[in-house]
Amino acid sequence: MGAGTIILIVVGSFIVLLILWLVAKYNVLVRLRNQVRNAWAQIDVQLKRRWDLIPNLVETVKGYTKHEAETLQKVTEARNLAQRAAGQGIAKQAEAESLLSGALGRLLAVVEAYPDLKANQNYLALQEELTSTENKIGFSRQFYNDTVMRFNTTIQMFPTTIVAGMFHFSTAELFELKDQAAREAPKVQF
Repeated sequence: MGAGTIILIVVGSFIVLLILWLVAKYNVLVRLRNQVRNAWAQIDVQLKRRWDLIPNLVETVKGYTKHEAETLQKVTEARNLAQRAAGQGIAKQAEAESLLSGALGRLLAVVEAYPDLKANQNYLALQEELTSTENKIGFSRQFYNDTVMRFNTTIQMFPTTIVAGMFHFSTAELFELKDQAAREAPKVQF
């Protein structure tokens, strides 16, 4: 074996190793990007569940609260806004969900003035479902943001940043609530 053959073997081995490394890094990025998409889908499922509960809650409250039409209207409007914001980006969705959480909080505060309503079985069941859903939304948001952080960190670290740039991977957006009041689930008191 001549020196030229050895050089070709070394260069060929280096190229094969480089290609294997690129493939491995690319696959890591694809896996993380898909995990981000899945985590967002989990938030979306819980938000849809909340949107579906709100009309039933509003109708139940409406039967007991004759003087709270404005509060009920704001909850309905906030729900509709949140549904329209779906698919318009994470920042728009977070803003709309923040408004909805605030409207739900005001609705639950209004209910405190109606003891008959607080004792109604339909209302209690809906309230329990809403509380459970709010908790699931919170856990889903946390999982999504953790997944986004792992994805963004991987994209930004050297040498993976080279592969990310070559294949046009870009950082994902965190799900952040701007309104401090919306950062907490509506308070449910009996």
